Amino acid sequence: MGVYSSDLDLNVSDVTGNGREVEVGVNMVNGNVRLSILWTDEILLSPDDAERVARSLVETAARGRRIAAVPYVSTPEAPAPEAADPLPGPAES
Repeated sequence: MGVYSSDLDLNVSDVTGNGREVEVGVNMVNGNVRLSILWTDEILLSPDDAERVARSLVETAARGRRIAAVPYVSTPEAPAPEAADPLPGPAES
């Protein structure tokens, strides 16, 4: 099981129809928010889709703040994950 929980209601794709997608998720351990642009390093959004992504980011940020406010307690069965969870950088050409 991954530590990220994605916004499953967010279904946004590139306006050009090339299959590029946006994913917003929250790290369930430390509350960090991840914004992924899948299959590329750029996506063109309609104004309505851009607003949907913005709303999802705001809601996910609030969820992340709630998660970060609760200290993580590790057990032998579930040790604490790495404190730093680096985000992937832009795709290399």
